[in-house]
Amino acid sequence: MDYKNILYSIENGICSITLNRPDSYNSFNNEMSFELIDALKSATKDDNARVVILSGAGKAFCSGQDLKDREPGKEINFRESLDKRYNPIITLIRTMPKPIICRMNGVAAGAGCSLALACDIIVASTEASMIEVFVNIGLVLDSGSSYFLPRLVGYHKAFEWSTLGNKISATEAHQLGIINAVASPEELDNAVMNYASRYAVAPTKAIALMKKMLNKGMNENLETMLEYEKYCQTIAGSSEDFKEGTTAFLQKRKPEFKGK
Repeated sequence: MDYKNILYSIENGICSITLNRPDSYNSFNNEMSFELIDALKSATKDDNARVVILSGAGKAFCSGQDLKDREPGKEINFRESLDKRYNPIITLIRTMPKPIICRMNGVAAGAGCSLALACDIIVASTEASMIEVFVNIGLVLDSGSSYFLPRLVGYHKAFEWSTLGNKISATEAHQLGIINAVASPEELDNAVMNYASRYAVAPTKAIALMKKMLNKGMNENLETMLEYEKYCQTIAGSSEDFKEGTTAFLQKRKPEFKGK
């Protein structure tokens, strides 16, 4: 698929997906939504992609829905938009058997904030910010924010943040445990690559299993997770990466994982 609104590339095991509508702060129109869905599916299937970096071109990460992207006089079908566009994007990110790093170079607002929260790692510029802007136009959280927020910061902070529509800085989000790392704009790419380069040579299959386990663990009891750990460990223990890892350990060398 030829993309007009995103950039897509793979190099050295790192897949880069960049939202590329900088003039509108990378807001979502219909076309960009479906291009991102296609790109995420492609990254999921491609064995050459061991880790994904999701970023935005220009000054913003993603400012959410483009409110101008609608037919004049026609009401927005919110259910259809979420069913066909946003929910599939969030589901693909959370179920992709590879780590996804959000490179938050600027504002992440509305659905753009949800997009960032869905990622596995968030590395942000000190100039970046996050805002659940929905309430400011009379809407409610969507694209997964009502799921992610209370799990990250607790009910009371999630309620305050979502119902007042306050913007929070990357530094504050880091202090709240929402963001993994903060770097100056000049050092942002290096900070992102510190994560990406490690995941690109990591035991991808084990990480994919742990991603599933941690997502499941947020909603299950201990007994269920103990059983699920046995199931996943059996799969990991039969992988080529496990064999390489143990061989490298015994030979006192660095393992060369293939992600298989």
